[in-house]
Amino acid sequence: MAGPTTAERGERQQESSGPPLVRRLGPRRLRLIVVLALAAVLLGTAAVWLLYGSQWLRVEKVSVSGTKVLTPEQVREAADVPVGGPLISVDTDAIEARLRRKLPRIDVVDVVRSWPHGIGLKVTERSPVLVVKKGGNFVEVDGKGVRFATVSTPPKSVPTLELTLSQSGSSAASLRRFDEDRLVREAVKVAGDIPAAVAKDTQVVKVRSYDDISLELSGGRTVSWGSGDKGAAKARTLTALMKAASGARYFDVSVPTAPASAGS
Repeated sequence: MAGPTTAERGERQQESSGPPLVRRLGPRRLRLIVVLALAAVLLGTAAVWLLYGSQWLRVEKVSVSGTKVLTPEQVREAADVPVGGPLISVDTDAIEARLRRKLPRIDVVDVVRSWPHGIGLKVTERSPVLVVKKGGNFVEVDGKGVRFATVSTPPKSVPTLELTLSQSGSSAASLRRFDEDRLVREAVKVAGDIPAAVAKDTQVVKVRSYDDISLELSGGRTVSWGSGDKGAAKARTLTALMKAASGARYFDVSVPTAPASAGS
């Protein structure tokens, strides 16, 4: 049987010519793809308008939770949330930074979008473990050693921190090696290790140097704590020592393996 003529081969080449995608999909499928692509563009445009241009998803309410000393009004004012603006465009990181800068009492804040119209501010305030007397006021210090607020009346059951540092002797050596902020952190560390039964009677945490920290308790009792090291062991020793010598007025747990008590 004779093969295709030269003319027939030319006609087949012409039939197979044209864009490969058109040949593979066919006109009907190509039209479907074009329609779907246009629909996706229209949906994307509508979504952008809904989020940024419409009045449906805008900030109308700012809620505050977790406050104890601060008021919700103070938090809302410091947050300065753009009420009326698109909810999607609210810069939550900027609001968090603003709250931390304006309200140092805030330790942690979580800024969340509450669709369709709200912003939620979940606040955790710092809690004072010590106060430092400053003039007629008191500076609150939290468990990280951060001085975060000045109040006219000290909070109840929070000891006063006294830094009695001299420029000579062991105090001067401590100041050369550890600055005042480090000594404050050591005092905070000690305050956190005091046994609960003793903490309620602790009125003053006195720092003379890094390794000379003492507690002044109610009833004129004193505890020599030493440095902030081995706090858990010192707490256990102090608890046992105060039970064994309940009438003593002086307790020394600076070396927890060799405690001492005196006075009556």
